[in-house]
Amino acid sequence: MTILRRLLACLHHINPEQRAWLTQKLDKVDAKIMQILSQDGRISWRDLAEQIGLSLTPPCAASGRLESEGVITGYSAQFDEQKLGYGITMYVWVSLERQVEETLKVFERRIADVPEVMSCYLMTGEADYVLRIVVPDLPSYQRFMLDVLTRIPGVSRIQSGLAIKPVFQRAAPPIPR
Repeated sequence: MTILRRLLACLHHINPEQRAWLTQKLDKVDAKIMQILSQDGRISWRDLAEQIGLSLTPPCAASGRLESEGVITGYSAQFDEQKLGYGITMYVWVSLERQVEETLKVFERRIADVPEVMSCYLMTGEADYVLRIVVPDLPSYQRFMLDVLTRIPGVSRIQSGLAIKPVFQRAAPPIPR
């Protein structure tokens, strides 16, 4: 996961006024920096400056400002889940008995401690949450269902789907210009 993927995922969740403020604060250099970092989060400052066509100082200063403003939230590596032995990706839709604050908090606390859960989203619609889970094989998924998911208080319904293959995964949503 690149810095920009996390950064721009945040843009999707902010209200229109915040997005307008942010896009007004982002200039062309910021947009170019974010575009380049979304493709290569390990690029050197010198190479970044060269690709933008500026001296070293402006991209370094702009990146530092984007970090301090919380636009760039971190740097990370991406891993090949299959090469690490996680050949199965499951999407799981979870419904709770009651959609009250305490039930939601308990579920979120418990599911956050499960390393196989790669992402968890609170949803609108029929299910309360959707999870992306990676496991080595189907027996491991069955153990996850029986030993973890069904033991979380308040879970009333579970539906799952097996991902056959990844078609694509974007490193970042569209970068504001």
